[in-house]
Amino acid sequence: MTSDVAPPTHAPEMGPMRRWLGGLHFTGVFWYRLHRFGVRVLPEWSLTLVVTLFTTFFFCALGGIRRAIADNLDVVLGPCSWWRRQQRVYRTLWNFAWCLSERYERLEAGTESLESAEGEEYWRRSLAGDQGLILVTAHIGHWEVGAMQVHKRHVHVVREDEIDPKAAAFVRELFNQEQSAAQSEEIADKAGFTMHFVRDDPAMGLRLMHALRNGDLVAVQGDRPRSSGRSCRVKIFDRPLDLAAGPAALARAAGVVLLPVFVFRLGRHQSRVVFRPPVEVTGAGAEGLTTAMQEVAGHVEWAIRRDPLQWFCFRRLWS
Repeated sequence: MTSDVAPPTHAPEMGPMRRWLGGLHFTGVFWYRLHRFGVRVLPEWSLTLVVTLFTTFFFCALGGIRRAIADNLDVVLGPCSWWRRQQRVYRTLWNFAWCLSERYERLEAGTESLESAEGEEYWRRSLAGDQGLILVTAHIGHWEVGAMQVHKRHVHVVREDEIDPKAAAFVRELFNQEQSAAQSEEIADKAGFTMHFVRDDPAMGLRLMHALRNGDLVAVQGDRPRSSGRSCRVKIFDRPLDLAAGPAALARAAGVVLLPVFVFRLGRHQSRVVFRPPVEVTGAGAEGLTTAMQEVAGHVEWAIRRDPLQWFCFRRLWS
């Protein structure tokens, strides 16, 4: 059975196939379990073949997502031939498959990626005081595990639930395991993290503000609105887009900055963390929030332009 709760904003568009296929739909728990099982039991040398096979399968099966990715990338990269559009889409899905596979490797086996950093001066400057800060990222590259690899400070990661309730429970279980392991390592001066799911707690904003004032970090997505809550209209690629106002509102209330950070996948177990100049929320009212989120949108646009084929947005954003 499917949930009556509306799917997250900018989630892939759902059709009757989701009702017919249930857990076998591409958003269903079957594929999450199969992916984790494959990463767990298959030898590492076989993963390239398996990733290629599954990328090809989903490329052929998911026509709606294929068209959405192609249309979004046309805005970023410009129009091109039909064949070139398909190459863009395939490469995006291939990158996504590798990022998911390496996520499971990290969550299951504690496999670490080799990282290099860019813009570390922004990171050091933002951490100079006792206050916390808000890390703002986007669905680019290794976005899901990037914030968990921050050292020295506890991180509160805010994310949407999965569309399928059983898949959501599966993901929660995975992150609970990782969270327990990370908290046990905090004794060794490594950062732990707490995962917050958006629909969990109506008082989550107050909890996050308390965490920030205690010097913790909060990691949020800045490239799409939440299922509920205020949004503000900004421009990205010279086109309108609604973004959640919550990150800017939280930063203003807690008196902290927004620090854009993106984690690009470079290759097998290799990634590059890029910090961008911090964003201060100085204006009052809704206009101040919009101004700050427009600045965040500028950093998101920069990150997408840097590697458009690692931008994982599977819903058409513009008509």
